[in-house]
Amino acid sequence: MGRRKLEERHIRSLTKVAGGTSYAIILPKEYIRKLKWRAKQKLEVKLYGNRITVRDWEPS
Repeated sequence: MGRRKLEERHIRSLTKVAGGTSYAIILPKEYIRKLKWRAKQKLEVKLYGNRITVRDWEPS
């Protein structure tokens, strides 16, 4: 698979995970580094209308 064109770098595909009950989106590693996220880190996912937000989980 070749590199994406500059104007397509922020376009990602929705992928079905092995069992077929979950989905995944691959995020650019630059974003993960900037947010200082790590593997297996807990994240909060919320649905707002037609948008999804993903942010670091903060215990209450």
